[in-house]
Amino acid sequence: MSDILVVGSLAYDSIETPSGRVARALGGSANYFSLAASLYAKVRVVGVVGEDYEEADYKLLKDRGVDLEGLEKVPGKTFHWEGKYEGDMNEAKTLRTELNVFEHFNPKLPESYKNSSFVFLANIVPALQMEVLNQVKNPQFVGMDTMNLWIDIANADLLKVLKKVDVILINETEAEMLTGAANAIEAAAKIVELGPKAVVIKRGEYGFIMYSKEEGYFVLPAFPIAKVTDPTGAGDTFAGGFFGYLASRPSKPTVKDMKQACIYGSIMASHTIQDFSVKALAKTTIADIEKRMAEYKKVITI
Repeated sequence: MSDILVVGSLAYDSIETPSGRVARALGGSANYFSLAASLYAKVRVVGVVGEDYEEADYKLLKDRGVDLEGLEKVPGKTFHWEGKYEGDMNEAKTLRTELNVFEHFNPKLPESYKNSSFVFLANIVPALQMEVLNQVKNPQFVGMDTMNLWIDIANADLLKVLKKVDVILINETEAEMLTGAANAIEAAAKIVELGPKAVVIKRGEYGFIMYSKEEGYFVLPAFPIAKVTDPTGAGDTFAGGFFGYLASRPSKPTVKDMKQACIYGSIMASHTIQDFSVKALAKTTIADIEKRMAEYKKVITI
């Protein structure tokens, strides 16, 4: 089993969906990723929180064996995001973003983290993603996420990072925006031309598209969930399941491993969306994943 380094946000989210509303519930890319990946591998977190960060929220990660040496606590308030889902549960409407202590986040890796075999650069400023890569010594496998804001205002830096990673996990809207493509299929092939060995385009309730030069397209539906309570964090959960599976393998990831990792990521995300915040994910076990995996095989097999 290899160590996974994740650099991203730890936050409190206020979310409204057709199922209800929660205020200041635990969120952030690093939290969702870590809770998912830690079922299969050792996770190391680099991030920043404020003085208001609850002890119970530290404990949640510690109980999963997550290494928090790289988690910095500084004066001020933790990053807070407020969003609303209405008709389209695949896209949130952002109502408010309060960066707070995250505004001045400058990731510094503890010495013990610099030998991490797997690295996931969650959705942060591309220049900071590059700073992280400059601190890691010979990682075995690197992945990244991004968002429409960075595609718009930090495109040059983003393209530099893309040349340094093995895989990018990105949603459909962002993939089309990044490439100017008319659809996800076209976008997938164009993204690989920008540098990464593979791309995974997350499509919410419609599943995912993975593309690699080596083997082309791999497309599967999501696990069918009749009622989506809160889709926040589903993409980061997918990434956590994806990386957790890869890090649990005995050798350097192959394209075949990445295909299987996509399925684990998708199954993991199907748990997250069934409750608000990290509630469902925090209770999910490997046995739960394997049970749903068996059900999923019936969905995709003739």
